[in-house]
Amino acid sequence: MSYIPRLKNEYKSNVVTRLMKEFSYDNVMQVPKLQKIVISKGVGAAVNDKKLIDHALNEVTDISGQKAIATMSKKDVASFKLRKGMPVGVKVTLRGERMYEFLDRFVTTALPRVRDFNGVKSTGFDGRGNYNLGVTEQIIFPEINIDKINKISGMDITFVTSANTDTEAMQLLSELGLPFMKKSEANERPKAENKSPVNETLAEETTESVVEETPEAEVVAEETPKAEADVEETPKAEADVEETPEAEADVEETPETDEGEKNNKEN
Repeated sequence: MSYIPRLKNEYKSNVVTRLMKEFSYDNVMQVPKLQKIVISKGVGAAVNDKKLIDHALNEVTDISGQKAIATMSKKDVASFKLRKGMPVGVKVTLRGERMYEFLDRFVTTALPRVRDFNGVKSTGFDGRGNYNLGVTEQIIFPEINIDKINKISGMDITFVTSANTDTEAMQLLSELGLPFMKKSEANERPKAENKSPVNETLAEETTESVVEETPEAEVVAEETPKAEADVEETPKAEADVEETPEAEADVEETPETDEGEKNNKEN
């Protein structure tokens, strides 16, 4: 008996029947299915260092389980020092059993390792039943050894389905295990972001009111020169002190009388 991936077996046995009941399809062939998964990674810095392409090729190959290929530039860009035909990225396309295996590992192992994970956004659909997802760090995949990576980098993952609408594609991917963010959580985040500017305006108003009240203290400070005027009046006392030298002059005259008394005693 040949090996059948877990998600592929789940799709054939349960997902097809659920989608037929929900969208009331007349034929089993109308049920949307996952056609391929494309993992792509841009390496713009490879223009100066071509070793980065080799690192990216090894990482994507380890993550997907299939040999990745380098993508070449299609035209010359002088501002980026880019020539036509230079490697600037990496990609790999998964189909069949490898596609289901990668999706199973991605949902059950990689996504739970994302920091502060609340679900993937439901805004990545292109209107034709395809879903695009961005990964900011490649270390969420257990196949990547954090000690051997060159630097932290992300990648794009595209899920191509045969669905005609985004609602059908979203239902298909959610049935396959992709955890989409709930609408309530998606709406709460913008509300929290909108509340912060209100708090900032309130803080600005309070600071302005405090600044407007400070001139009273300035008025009080302006009234203080009266005390300075009182201080300036003190030189009168200094003038009285300056008059004291007359007494010192009288004291200096006394030595003459002392000398006269001495002469009388000698006589």
